[in-house]
Amino acid sequence: MTLTSPNPDPAPPEETRLPSILDLNEDDLTYQVSRLGQPAFRSRQLWRSLYHDGARSFAEMTTLSKQLRSELEERFTISPLESAVELRSADGSTDKVLFKLHDGELIETVLMRYGLDGHRRARRTVCISTQAGCALGCTFCATGQQGFRRQLSPGEIVAQVLHMRRVIRAENSELIAGGAAKRDEVPEITNVVFMGMGEPLANYDNTMQSIAVMNHGQGMNIGARHLTVSTVGLVPEIRKLAREPYQLNLAVSLHAPDDESRSRTMPINKRYPIARLMHACRDYVETTNRRIFFEYVLLDHENDTPEHARKLAALLDGLLCHVNLIPVNPTENGPYERPSDRRSAVFREILRNAGIANTVRQEKGIDINAGCGQLRARALDDAVDAAG
Repeated sequence: MTLTSPNPDPAPPEETRLPSILDLNEDDLTYQVSRLGQPAFRSRQLWRSLYHDGARSFAEMTTLSKQLRSELEERFTISPLESAVELRSADGSTDKVLFKLHDGELIETVLMRYGLDGHRRARRTVCISTQAGCALGCTFCATGQQGFRRQLSPGEIVAQVLHMRRVIRAENSELIAGGAAKRDEVPEITNVVFMGMGEPLANYDNTMQSIAVMNHGQGMNIGARHLTVSTVGLVPEIRKLAREPYQLNLAVSLHAPDDESRSRTMPINKRYPIARLMHACRDYVETTNRRIFFEYVLLDHENDTPEHARKLAALLDGLLCHVNLIPVNPTENGPYERPSDRRSAVFREILRNAGIANTVRQEKGIDINAGCGQLRARALDDAVDAAG
């Protein structure tokens, strides 16, 4: 169900656009407040209003003086995103938003609602984008088929989570007001996965600045172990990430157990072959003592044979890891089909018998193009059709 439609208005000229205050890190925010003649505690109040309270306008920040609010409004805007299309799955478990940025670029964000499932708590997970498009060209990925446009700023990354948190808070306010709150309802965003459009580690500094905001105790206060950064396998950045102070989760998009298979679907493998990637992964585990999650999209008769499963088990033998198996969500222009449940089950059983922990990822939002880049692709196709 479409809740809103793309806004046809063009982006304002760059020279008239105020910068987003969400692009400032904590030190920069303190400096800007001091330039306005305000004491340091005002910057802490401002920070809390932005990230804890989720204020959408400076007028809402009643802990600040009217003069300071007015001065901030003259210099900054808050959210750098504009919601263009909002969809909700038929079962109500998944929302997908297509955001328009100030320059007209489009990015996607997904909210997934998980209830109690017997061994995991109920959770609310946001899948966010870090780039407009992607340069890495994975052949099964809708975003990879669209090419790279530009990096997202820290504020553009964080604002996606803030938007989805407002959705969750509004839902819970309605439940409480109606006296119908259930014990598996979750009042806040519990998890963030950097698995949307783009390669997070190719936008390293901006990704890390956004993580600092999300993890900040007086900000969004999302635990580092509830933040997962995904990569196609940028080896230098994996090694760099191992030295960061945050206890993040690392997810590596592997998708094949040998160079021949992986290079067919993931061009990055020619730069960082599997042997080099796995050496970095083993060093990461040794340095951090944290397991790695390997993402493995199952492509029918491409990488899902028993032989592929045995090779994968041998490749990961002895490594602290977990494999997420993901039957492909076919794209309109993609060459791959979804494997049968039987083929997926055989693949998983071979891994399990070899002692490799694995799960088949719970699918959500198939009916609303929740796969990475699919809604953006549809919107671009619609725009081309309209122009023609």
